[in-house]
Amino acid sequence: MKINTETRQFFIAIILIFLLQAVMLTVIFSSFYNIGAKDIKELGISNMKSQAAMVENYLNRGNNVLWFAAESVEHLMRYDADNDEILRYLTDATVQMQRQFDVNFTGLYGYVNGEYIDGSSWTPSEGYDPTERSWYTEAVAGSGEMIVSSPYVDAQTGEVVISFSQMLSDGKSVLALDVILNEVQNITENMTMGDMGYGLIVDSSGLVVAHYDRAEIGKNYSDIPEWKEFFSGVYDERENESELLINNEPCTVFSERIAKDWYVVVVANNKLLFANLQHQLLIGILMSVGTYLVIVIFCVVSIRKINKAEKNEQESMEQLRQMNMNIIRSLSYAIDAKDRYTRGHSQRVAEYSLALAKRMGKSEAELETIYRAGLLHDVGKIRVPESVINKPGKLTDEEFDQIRIHPVSGYHILRDIAKDERIGYGAKYHHERYDGTGYPSGLQGDNIPEIARIIGVADAYDAMASNRSYRNALPQEVVRQEISNGRGKQFDPDIADIMLQMIDEDKEYRMCQRETKDRYILVVDDELMNIKMVGRIFKDMNTVHIVSAMNCDEAMSELANNDIDLILLDVKMPDIDGFELYKIIREKYNTPVVIMTADRSSDTLRKISELEIDDYLTKPLNKLVTQEMVYGIVNYKREDI
Repeated sequence: MKINTETRQFFIAIILIFLLQAVMLTVIFSSFYNIGAKDIKELGISNMKSQAAMVENYLNRGNNVLWFAAESVEHLMRYDADNDEILRYLTDATVQMQRQFDVNFTGLYGYVNGEYIDGSSWTPSEGYDPTERSWYTEAVAGSGEMIVSSPYVDAQTGEVVISFSQMLSDGKSVLALDVILNEVQNITENMTMGDMGYGLIVDSSGLVVAHYDRAEIGKNYSDIPEWKEFFSGVYDERENESELLINNEPCTVFSERIAKDWYVVVVANNKLLFANLQHQLLIGILMSVGTYLVIVIFCVVSIRKINKAEKNEQESMEQLRQMNMNIIRSLSYAIDAKDRYTRGHSQRVAEYSLALAKRMGKSEAELETIYRAGLLHDVGKIRVPESVINKPGKLTDEEFDQIRIHPVSGYHILRDIAKDERIGYGAKYHHERYDGTGYPSGLQGDNIPEIARIIGVADAYDAMASNRSYRNALPQEVVRQEISNGRGKQFDPDIADIMLQMIDEDKEYRMCQRETKDRYILVVDDELMNIKMVGRIFKDMNTVHIVSAMNCDEAMSELANNDIDLILLDVKMPDIDGFELYKIIREKYNTPVVIMTADRSSDTLRKISELEIDDYLTKPLNKLVTQEMVYGIVNYKREDI
């Protein structure tokens, strides 16, 4: 059959178009596959980092708990407390720790003043020498650094346990905390990347600390040939993802270092990891042979999926950001709690600093940093004794020196926990003066970081506009005059001018510490002796007033006729069970309720938890515990955070 010129040209055109289309599709889909694979790996890295952050945050919680306990024991030792007092503190702290943080924090213990003491009431066997234990020897070798021991299996419970330990300042005493790794194991078991892989945690020796398959815990992977090259790359921190042949299957392995010498590892089978991508590409190629429209549809679907994944990641990051802000606020409340005369000082300084920064035209990111720095500017006061902070009279030179170190202490605390160095600068330099006569470094003018100059003005303003242990808040005109007098001397003149403008706009002097509100506590108990006992507990607190009721009718009458801030409710009463009365109260009032009971049974504790009762006190009531619980509930309500 003879083919004419037109037909020949048609077939040539068809072949050329097909070849050009094939080349174009090959280039497009090859590029798309590489991008998709890269995105999947990046999402895998992001997922792994999120899981690693959860594990590290959990371990940091144990670190922080032991650090706070060690500081408290150091405080007791400085004031010559004996080991019985220290043991009582460790016992109470263990109970509070398990209730407020995690039941896997099994207890605080240590070797203090030449004696082993244990807050969980564990009694060692005869011949037990704590100084030969790894938690003691490693802490001593660490010279005051926080030490995390290698995991071990508890002989009594079979649980995998690690110990945090720290040598105290006397060079002999050591405080320790045991943490069961159940929560770490639970997090590890959820590292599946959508059932495409599994997670594990190893230490620097290759020992498996936690694994999706519990049977693998305790094995040492550094002895397995296929893992050796991987570990060398991980320990050198060259990359977060690598390719590895495991059981003759190509896998992508994501890894992240945490807690100094632990590593979070997620292993994903490549067939599963890229199966969805490969399937979509194959369908796209087959359909795109005849039309480019399929390519467009395929790209749109893929982009939507990527955008959805990015949106989910952004939501997770926002949740993490909000959690960090809540932690910062809680820390600022803990700082202010040392000086109840200036409750809310950190919050007010943060708000004043934010207002100044807004008027200076700062960006949203800068405003958030400045606000956080304001909340944390006095974190170093954790290191200052309460007796100095709350002293009503003039400070001695030595006491004033103790006050002057708090910016330095705050800087070193924040340097390790805050990514933005400006937050640490805000703490360190907010007491510098513009004329160079401030502390701790005597910086002058613009050499003082701007964030510290902003906080310095806000801090000085609130110091004058709030009550102190030695005086009440100053009148607004006096505060304004002091700010004006300090322009160019104590304060940056431009920032001082903005504060003066804010003061002039505050016609009703709202920018000041409000007077401490009187609090009314309703005690519901059928025994008059118990009501009187509560009254004695709060007799020295002038702002706390006790209102009493001995039955249901009296309680409801008091609630109807008085503005009650807190209810202390006895469980066992002749006319009605305390839990039933709580339900009646909740039908009409949202007033916080604390149960008082001598019953420590699991059934009672379960009811308290199920009914979402705010807290409970065990009889006989401890004065300090009762005062602190009431103070915390009425002053730091949940909605404040």
